[in-house]
Amino acid sequence: MMNLEFKNKNKVFINPPIQVIYEEILRKREGVIGKSGAMMIDTGEFTGRSPNDKYFVEESFSKDNLWWGPVSKKINTKIFNKLYNKVINYYKNDDNNVYIFEGFAGSDDEYKLPIRVVAKKAWQYFFCRNMFINNDKKSKSFQPQFTIINASDIINEDFIKDEMNSEVFIIFNLKEKIAIVGGTEYGGEMKKGIFSVLHYLLPLEGVLSMHCSANVDKNFNNTALFFGLSGTGKTTLSTDPKRPLIGDDEHGWSKNGIFNFEGGCYAKTIKLDKKAEPDIYNAIKFGALLENVVYNSKNREINFDDNSKTENTRVSYPLSHIKNSLISFNKDSKAGHPNKIIFLTCDAYGVLPPISKLNNEQTMYHFISGYTAKVAGTERGISEPVATFSPCYGGPFLTLHPLIYAELLNKKIKEHNVEVFLVNTGWIGGNPNSGANRISIKNTRLMINAILEGLLDNTYYTKEKYFGLSIPDYVKGVNKKILNPINAWKNKQDYDKEARKLAYQFRENFKIYGKEVEYLINSGPLI
Repeated sequence: MMNLEFKNKNKVFINPPIQVIYEEILRKREGVIGKSGAMMIDTGEFTGRSPNDKYFVEESFSKDNLWWGPVSKKINTKIFNKLYNKVINYYKNDDNNVYIFEGFAGSDDEYKLPIRVVAKKAWQYFFCRNMFINNDKKSKSFQPQFTIINASDIINEDFIKDEMNSEVFIIFNLKEKIAIVGGTEYGGEMKKGIFSVLHYLLPLEGVLSMHCSANVDKNFNNTALFFGLSGTGKTTLSTDPKRPLIGDDEHGWSKNGIFNFEGGCYAKTIKLDKKAEPDIYNAIKFGALLENVVYNSKNREINFDDNSKTENTRVSYPLSHIKNSLISFNKDSKAGHPNKIIFLTCDAYGVLPPISKLNNEQTMYHFISGYTAKVAGTERGISEPVATFSPCYGGPFLTLHPLIYAELLNKKIKEHNVEVFLVNTGWIGGNPNSGANRISIKNTRLMINAILEGLLDNTYYTKEKYFGLSIPDYVKGVNKKILNPINAWKNKQDYDKEARKLAYQFRENFKIYGKEVEYLINSGPLI
């Protein structure tokens, strides 16, 4: 299907070096250089992903595997072909230069996906160069197995007739191994688009695709995985000066071990503090790409606290910018099979224990549930805790039914004898509105360290009555009173009320995954 052609006056850049792409961005006035040497750009109207504009073509190759619904929305081949041709004609007739990234998603040579991204914006190439794995060998015989054509200046005026959400479109054709993007400049569509493709391809090969961070010990062994939604502490807790980072967001688990999908990091920068997050702050230098930050036009100094453009200010940078990453030790971003997995949640009801150990069935239940809570101040209109569930801790990117990922996770956990813990970084003794305090980062780090150092191997556990979670009786350095949440509540009846409320929400949410998951229901709340 790929029949992309360019006008003779077009200059086509294939994997240009960073110095050249800096020059192109400046020449085209797409961005400016910040005080630290990082490039700063704005993504236009869209400062985040457009999940309601993401579609998959219903075709014979994938239609029986895809988990159709609000995440993987159907679109017919006729509409795709119409928009594809519109994108192709745009490239044929536009005079501007073309920027092509050719590289890989995945650092495991056996399972890496060769990808090509074609763009008209120089900074979009720069983004891909940071986020994916570069083709350093620059082989002339490079053959992509998936291609994204980004035509962010093109819109679909017929979206109402085509029964689409808006004039924006992000459409994947898995059979033709191609995706087209129109109407939005936001770089995250390319990053998460490839992640969605890997979420489809890899599990069918027995490789678990995961939305998680990963690190190893100082000897590059004892791999640990950290799952968690935004606000749970996934990035903060996996960034450990004692443990080199494999990656901060997307990984695969193959027969060979854990491997990073990406070549870089994509970190939020709103309210970025040099002391609290020095690794991210120090990564913002030449070679980093900042999105939608507010800066002083005279000295190019960034005001990270200014959210006037968006709350979703971000920076992309290569893993080599992180001092304590495997890449910085001249190693590939991959490691052996994990022996510890940590599910992170921020429970704002004050119900879940700060730390608990999960059995295999509970692991599958909580993995499919993917629970955390939003609190007042995170979004407009939220005045009290709101339970949030995202299957497999990455719902917006799943292309198969959550049970497929959960059963594959369970198989690998059993095969490699992995221990799984649920760590709650939320509130203890009540909810935020009651004046209760959030569990301190110090205590959470002590619990994480106890897990990773095997200090809980000979500890007694007490079963919590509402969720059946196993709570360790002792964690070195942590006040025993906070380990079992009911002990931190002044009014035990209030605790019972909140526990029942949260348990009900877990059960109601689990119903949406259908009869396939019914056998796991008894691994959730006991009421």
